[in-house]
Amino acid sequence: MTVAPAPTVSPAAETAEPADLPVPSTGSGDSAVRATVPQAVAGVVRERAELLFGLMGNGNAHLISELTSTGFPLVTVRHEAGAVAAADAYYRASGRVGTATVTYGAGFTNTLTALAEASLARIPLVLIVGDAPTTGPRSFDIDQAGMATAAGVDTIRLDDRNPAAQVRDAYARAASGRRPVVVAIPYDLVEVPVCSSLANAGGVEVSSASALAGSGSRPTPVERLPVDGSPIDGGPVDRGSADDALVEAELEPLTAALRTAERPLLVAGRGVLDSPGGPEALRALADRLGALLATSVMARNVAGPEGDLGIAGGFGRLERVEIMRQADVVLVVGASMNPFQMRYGTVFGPAATVLQVDVDPARRHERTEHFLRADAGTALRALADRLGTGLLENGGADGGWRARQPIPPAPRLDSAVEAVEVVDQGQGDLAGLADQAEQVTGAEKVGAGVVPRGLAADGRLDPRTMALALEDILPRERTFVQDGGHFIGWIPLMCSVPDARSHLFVGTAFQSIGLGFPSAVGAAVARPERTTVLVTGDGGGLMALADLESFVKQARSGVVVVFNDAAYGAELHQYAARGLDEQAMLIDEVDFAAVGRAFGAQGIKARSLQDLDALRDWVNRGAEGVFVLDLPISQYIVAEYMQESMAGARPAPRPLPVD
Repeated sequence: MTVAPAPTVSPAAETAEPADLPVPSTGSGDSAVRATVPQAVAGVVRERAELLFGLMGNGNAHLISELTSTGFPLVTVRHEAGAVAAADAYYRASGRVGTATVTYGAGFTNTLTALAEASLARIPLVLIVGDAPTTGPRSFDIDQAGMATAAGVDTIRLDDRNPAAQVRDAYARAASGRRPVVVAIPYDLVEVPVCSSLANAGGVEVSSASALAGSGSRPTPVERLPVDGSPIDGGPVDRGSADDALVEAELEPLTAALRTAERPLLVAGRGVLDSPGGPEALRALADRLGALLATSVMARNVAGPEGDLGIAGGFGRLERVEIMRQADVVLVVGASMNPFQMRYGTVFGPAATVLQVDVDPARRHERTEHFLRADAGTALRALADRLGTGLLENGGADGGWRARQPIPPAPRLDSAVEAVEVVDQGQGDLAGLADQAEQVTGAEKVGAGVVPRGLAADGRLDPRTMALALEDILPRERTFVQDGGHFIGWIPLMCSVPDARSHLFVGTAFQSIGLGFPSAVGAAVARPERTTVLVTGDGGGLMALADLESFVKQARSGVVVVFNDAAYGAELHQYAARGLDEQAMLIDEVDFAAVGRAFGAQGIKARSLQDLDALRDWVNRGAEGVFVLDLPISQYIVAEYMQESMAGARPAPRPLPVD
């Protein structure tokens, strides 16, 4: 990571008008030196964080200077959205609350996409920003608290009475509520001492996202709360910690169903991962039932490989999903059961009894027969305790379903598609080509109508083969970070991960792209002992390109894999396939390896499977630095999840004639 020895002034700070500069405090005559508001904030950041992600501007220059001048690690990014995205990924990869900082105004508005993603994905982080003076907005100030509210995020606006307590409260709220919290420092307080006579004041002013929704343009604090981390009005409340007791009446329907199950399946989401002791409790319950396991994509490998069918939902392997559909009792714990995770209602058999555990009753699914509102770890431990210590007590004399049901092996490169029959592509007929292209297995063939192993019908790379090759080439100790786009289906199907915090999907909660490079920065800092593998498309990669430099600078060991189809692939397969004009969906092809080399990385633009030997050589030499692998893939290979989501789609309306 980069530790900045001294702050640098942003271009905005260099051109600040005199009216935008803080007014130094004249003091109150006290002989003792009192901390300023930013200094008090910095003290809490040192207490609660290991490092800070950020970009300096007028509104946070004093805070950053206070930290960097004393050696506190600052991880710099090149775009403000990157500061929040990096803090978000830092949590996903480590389980530790991230901290970010940006300036006011345009610096804050630049964070909104990343902030909304963190809010919707329930990621705890603290974002410290500059804000308008307490005396009122300047000509260039905007309603930052209102904008945060629109993203579902609460704002704590500091005063000079007890800013340290307010910031501690922000960290407590972020952690307990599993959500981002904004801390705003009014600009006229950046050189003002904390009022020592009020240092133990017990109130915190909060602009609440739920309370302010639909309010006027200038929100005011809606409540004064004790500094104890209690939930903000309307925010999510976690029912149950590890010490909470669940009453027997709540547990009995779940216990009875599991005890009589012949083919029990436990499906775990990120709620299990984020609950203290959750993974261990999941494993204990599965062992006592002889149950098979499945997970959401963000909780892969949460309880180890034994009995694990892998991902449940759109990224699951079809042969394993077929086994999931055979379960007679399904317990879903800490997973959202959204349409994609449910594979559009087909992941469980129609006769299965579905049980659900979640902290939020609003997430109850229509298939759920019995719902328990509880923390994942608490519920799993309670159920395991009631089911005894072994299979014999639960009717599993034969070892249970896990012992009876073999799990199909993962695919390997030597059994993958090795050639694709070339067909008449037509002109812009993506759907027709996808329907016609036939997979040809067996030995590599040469001759008219057949292309070499690893290539698709159009002569570009087959993304399935490339993903399988990466499974073998990349170091075992790795963290995948995936930006959004059509390509996201290849890695979950083809590549394994070492643990449940090793596969980060960013942008999926908010359906965004362009957060990949800064997210890779956060993951690399969180797990520096691992190789961080960013998987991005060309559209999202170009959108986030500023922070390729940040990743090259921060990563001890990193790989950038660009599935480069010279298009916005998701739009191509959803809309061009239905007849919409593809012009705006296409991108002039970029050589990302060349761009990476300009930033100091190594890399190649591969044209064949054999070209991946360059990446293998880099790994064998120690995998140090960053390697950019640009994979120019075919537009005509459509991911399984996309095919399923588009099944039955009607042609789009035809364009109207133009006079």
